[in-house]
Amino acid sequence: MARSRSNLFVIQKHAASTLHYDFRLQVGQVLRSWAVPKGPSTDPRHKRLAMAVEDHSLGYARFEGVIESGYGAGTVIVWDIGSYENLTQRDGRTVPIARALKDGHAVIELHGEKLYGGYALTRVGATRERERWILVKTRGDAADARRNPVSTQPESVLSGRTIEEVAAGD
Repeated sequence: MARSRSNLFVIQKHAASTLHYDFRLQVGQVLRSWAVPKGPSTDPRHKRLAMAVEDHSLGYARFEGVIESGYGAGTVIVWDIGSYENLTQRDGRTVPIARALKDGHAVIELHGEKLYGGYALTRVGATRERERWILVKTRGDAADARRNPVSTQPESVLSGRTIEEVAAGD
């Protein structure tokens, strides 16, 4: 199976009006983004709602700090960062990630500090404002029903600080 080149992924923990995790994939020169209220799971039995949000620039990938006002106001840390490989296949050929997302289904392999292995993103519907997706861990060696990095590893992979420490210090 041919694999595409690696691209950036980042998950930012974001304490805005509600706490959520912004799951971002580099697609070309932007970060396609989804808000995941419960955060990603390492257990394939857990389907996580992922609401599509606006694209962000690649420069935003390492942002940590406090957004003072307006849309998205709150505290942000880089909860995980790394690269991903697009594993989406159709008829034995790799589907480009932009096409896979447009079609509503992508399979990726994450190479992060906290998350690794296969994940699938599948569009399941839309509201007036946004598309609803499901993020799920695929079965395989990296699947682990006992591991819960969202609760056991709350700190930033860049600064080592928690969201509370960033909020108090910025």
